[in-house]
Amino acid sequence: QVQLVESGGGLVQAGGSLRLSCAASGRSFHWYAMGWFRQAPGKEREFVAAISWSGGHTHYADSVKGRFTISRDNAANTAYLQMNSLGPEDTAVYYCAAPKQVLGAVVTTLGGYDYWGQGTQVTVSS
Repeated sequence: QVQLVESGGGLVQAGGSLRLSCAASGRSFHWYAMGWFRQAPGKEREFVAAISWSGGHTHYADSVKGRFTISRDNAANTAYLQMNSLGPEDTAVYYCAAPKQVLGAVVTTLGGYDYWGQGTQVTVSS
């Protein structure tokens, strides 16, 4: 079983930055791709960013490209999401996720992930 715990959310003014962390436990973190999703009130959960098991490949939703950066520290069993130039449209609960597949490619769909954290709230004021 895998446990994922997000942290780093909070309230920030438009134009500000936050860095989210996702601490993983329960299996060898470095063998698995990781992803970030978000869900705003009344909306579907949507893909934000993903990173391969090695960290060598990343993929972003068009809405965050150029503003958000996903990274990972395999020694620390932690994935990160650096969010810059935040706007009110980024307000959501942010979730990290991991697939069961070992050494898999970057995954951008909800169905490609098997393990989810509890989420961390990000609120951007205008």
